[in-house]
Amino acid sequence: MKRLDLIYQKFLDFGPGKKISASELAEMLGLSRANVSSDLNKLWKAGKIEKADGRPTLFFAKQTSETLYNTETALDRLAKGNKSLLTPIEQAKAAVLYPPRGMHCLILGETGVGKSGFAGLIHEFSIDIGRLDKDAPFVVFNCADYANNPQLLYSQLFGVKKGAYTGAENDRRGLVEKADGGILFLDEVHRLPAEGQEIFFTFMDKGTFRRVGETEVERTAQVQIISATTENPESSLLKTFIRRIPMVIKLPSLVERGMEERFGILINIFREEAFRLGREIQISASAIHAFLSYHCPNNIGQLKTDVQLTCASAYADFISLKKKQLEVSVQDLPHHVKQGLLLAKERKAALEELVGRDHKSFVVQPTQDSISIERETEDTANSVYEKIEQKIQELRNQGVSEEELEFDIENYFTRFIKGVNKRINKEDMSRIIDPIIVNLVEEIVRYAEARLGKILSQKVIFGLALHIQTSKERLAHGKQITNPHINSVRIKYKKEFAVALECVRMIEEAILMDLPIDEAGYLTMFFVLDDESLQQERETVGVLVITHGSGGATAMVDVTNRLLVTDYAKAIDLPLEEEYMKVLEQAIKLAREVGSSAGLLLLVDMGSLLGFGEIIEKEVGIPVKVIPMVSTPHVIEATRKAMLGHTLEDVYRDVSSLSSLTVMQNEEQPKQEPAQELAPALAIVAACLSGEGSALFLKRMLENRLRYDSQLVEIIPLQLIDKAQARNQLKQIKNERKVLCIVSNYMLDKELRCYGMDDVLNGEALQDIQQMIDLEEAFMKMVETLGEHLTMVDSRRVLGDVRACIGRMEERLHNVLVFDTRIGAYLHVCCLIDRLKAGLPTVDYAEKESFLAENRRLYSIVRHELQLIEDQYEISIREDDVCFIMNFFLHNKTLV
Repeated sequence: MKRLDLIYQKFLDFGPGKKISASELAEMLGLSRANVSSDLNKLWKAGKIEKADGRPTLFFAKQTSETLYNTETALDRLAKGNKSLLTPIEQAKAAVLYPPRGMHCLILGETGVGKSGFAGLIHEFSIDIGRLDKDAPFVVFNCADYANNPQLLYSQLFGVKKGAYTGAENDRRGLVEKADGGILFLDEVHRLPAEGQEIFFTFMDKGTFRRVGETEVERTAQVQIISATTENPESSLLKTFIRRIPMVIKLPSLVERGMEERFGILINIFREEAFRLGREIQISASAIHAFLSYHCPNNIGQLKTDVQLTCASAYADFISLKKKQLEVSVQDLPHHVKQGLLLAKERKAALEELVGRDHKSFVVQPTQDSISIERETEDTANSVYEKIEQKIQELRNQGVSEEELEFDIENYFTRFIKGVNKRINKEDMSRIIDPIIVNLVEEIVRYAEARLGKILSQKVIFGLALHIQTSKERLAHGKQITNPHINSVRIKYKKEFAVALECVRMIEEAILMDLPIDEAGYLTMFFVLDDESLQQERETVGVLVITHGSGGATAMVDVTNRLLVTDYAKAIDLPLEEEYMKVLEQAIKLAREVGSSAGLLLLVDMGSLLGFGEIIEKEVGIPVKVIPMVSTPHVIEATRKAMLGHTLEDVYRDVSSLSSLTVMQNEEQPKQEPAQELAPALAIVAACLSGEGSALFLKRMLENRLRYDSQLVEIIPLQLIDKAQARNQLKQIKNERKVLCIVSNYMLDKELRCYGMDDVLNGEALQDIQQMIDLEEAFMKMVETLGEHLTMVDSRRVLGDVRACIGRMEERLHNVLVFDTRIGAYLHVCCLIDRLKAGLPTVDYAEKESFLAENRRLYSIVRHELQLIEDQYEISIREDDVCFIMNFFLHNKTLV
């Protein structure tokens, strides 16, 4: 009960004659006087209590001749968040209010739906509205206990007179007498034999009864009878008994109540456990998914039991591990609840909408109604540049000296090169890194070794190759390269810096790009590092692929291992007829073989396999990350990065961002003007090996299951009998229009997103494809809309630039904006650019200083990515404007 409700209830208990001050009430309730005084004024303003003049101010309940039904009752509180119970609640209210003393009720429902609890709330409601006294009894009788002994049943219900039978040494009241002035609840009334039902006829009709052994005395009692049964009353109860119960209330099962109500029930149960244990409980999002999805035949009763078992398991870990809070994760769930993770695929969209996509855990407090949410956080650094930039900013904020900053940069380079945990020759390197860069690095190494008189180790050579490839990609996407300590590096390592300058020139000629002098500072670090500290070998991340169907995972892994000439990646196929638990056991066994202390990356095709990650993590005892919607490019990238010795976090981050990078590359392709296009501007390619007939079938299926404007999007069938010809056809299509994705089991173009036919046939990929179509259609329409409002810039050009800019922010922040938020961000930044070009003022951001202090890292990234926009449009974006853009990422996804 909330504090405000507790205080108001106290006044109701006092009655209208009692006057009390805030200090007296605070002392009585053990609360803060300031809080009590604030709540009393709220109640007074709401017209619920009155106050008298004078000092100290005295408060008292309103004098009224009406019932208290104008206040919130127990049933009203139940109705909040439980829409499926609105009809039963109204029936219960009507039964209580019916003159002169209410109606008898029969509650129907499956085992565990909460019939006993509902009966108890009817009793509370009767007291809340003044129909029953505050101390009115609520007596519970389980009919099953006396189903086979009608005589003993009679004595329990109506009592015994002294001497009625051997052993009856005293008069004894029955349950009917004990319930006088209140409610008698008959649970499992279907177990009441016919004789027992007949016993109630006279009492229900006239309100009179006799104790066992009495013949002359007739007793009376005013009792409302509420009965409950799981059976069909027409077949289990006498018709004469049913006729005396005019109000029949049906309670819905847990399935009928829907997922939203189930979530509310679940959180309330966890809150009850938190109150009972006196500690807050943190529940992982995966555990919530399992509880919302598993088969729970015994409804709320079973759900409550399973939650208690789970909390007991987690509490044991809490005590033994001395944790600061009680943490519930998948490994604490009973086995049958864990299986709910395998059923979650059927309700993935509903779960994400209800629970949230990026929520890591939920925390319930023993004394609060609200719940707090912990979201997933990712390390935004995706190369040595971001690692150093991020760390330098953090250290500067902490007041670290320049000397310490330089030392830390060297440590980061050491870790970067340590990530290469194998001695890789030229042939292996060329399979993973662009051959042009491989040849370039060979030339750089020969030059540097001759000038510096030292031999560079294989690990430093390979680290240098990775670094140059990253530099090329960074520049290609419009990102700057800056070195905050280039001057100190040049002074400290003069000879190496001079060599690095010449190497920069060599790189520029090879990749046909201009490099800033800052790059020489980075190259210098590769030449000065002592390789003796890099010799320690370390374990690498395992890669395991699991997909539905026969051969899907095996095919992707086979392609990957052949391209990389290795057997690093492993696969498990999940035939549709196979049991999930058997596959899980197989996955755990294989994870023990391929995984290590460095962790395991699990790549799966459907949401139903997402739950494997936490289970494997618990069983094998290694960190596990899960990538959904896997495709062959994902497997190749994961295996390549894992073989190079990248950490699990790095591999997971880079593979997750693979799709967004592909979209960014597509956006940089030249776009045709709509006026010059005879065909739709967008295309989806459906390619099949078996010929054009299968491709046409796939095209028709996509047309039937996707929503799109045929004037903007066309689905093009393509046969793969001649793959060289198919690639040429695809290239021609790409020259004419933008290709959103390819639906095929074969990779035709590594730059395009590809979905396997199994993913499309079973519907798992359709949501992703639909989202791409929606975004592109919205983009097209936004060009027209902005064209009518923007006066200083071209709508098509500015929208394309802003889209690329927001995409870079999403990539670095690993925070992909939801559809509506992304559209809002596009419009906001486009209009901002137009206003700044026109010289119009922009709005100040309230409490800017504190906001920036709390979000320094986010500000640094957003500010950095906006620099290209400022240069392109010759504008200056204020800190206030950056703050408004930051909010799109801070409030991207919230739980209502």
